Amino acid sequence: MNVLKSPALAECIIKGSRFISEAFPVKSQAEAREVLRAQKEKYEDATHVVHAFITGETGGIMGMSDDGEPSGTAGRPVLEVLKGSGITNILITVTRYFGGTLLGTGGLSRAYSGGAKDVLAVAETEPLVAKQEFSVSVQYDKYDIVKRAFKDFHLEIEGEDFAEAIAIKGLIFSDEAKSFSERIFDITQGKSSVAF
Repeated sequence: MNVLKSPALAECIIKGSRFISEAFPVKSQAEAREVLRAQKEKYEDATHVVHAFITGETGGIMGMSDDGEPSGTAGRPVLEVLKGSGITNILITVTRYFGGTLLGTGGLSRAYSGGAKDVLAVAETEPLVAKQEFSVSVQYDKYDIVKRAFKDFHLEIEGEDFAEAIAIKGLIFSDEAKSFSERIFDITQGKSSVAF
């Protein structure tokens, strides 16, 4: 399974209707609902905000909504595209501004599945790997050597706080956590340790 690296967006116009397709990384069904709520507020003047999501390590948690479009013509086609993508922890919304021309059930299904395919075509993904949060407190004189050691691991820095010591927070691949902790301890001569 893969996951999104960052949100993505694609847009198209079909017979006057504007379709805005967006993909978001989400970690749970609850987070998908929160993002959807924000999307509905953002596009409160839109005709429909259709969605589908898949979460879980095996992609086993799914949901979707036609948001007022004829049953089975909107959310289901988006979900089917998602199911075939091999991506999990993802929410796709397809926002429609009605353009005055009815598309019919087949046209709607094609428009919504096309929107999902379009946004996935521009989305960047990466393999799903278990990650865990870490924090490390480093003295200023050890900061450069610690930062150089970071390059040997798969991690993302989420923040650095420069106070009496430098507090660094981020995410690291779970299977690298132990060796990362040992490396930081060794290169700082035991003056820094990693908390998970």
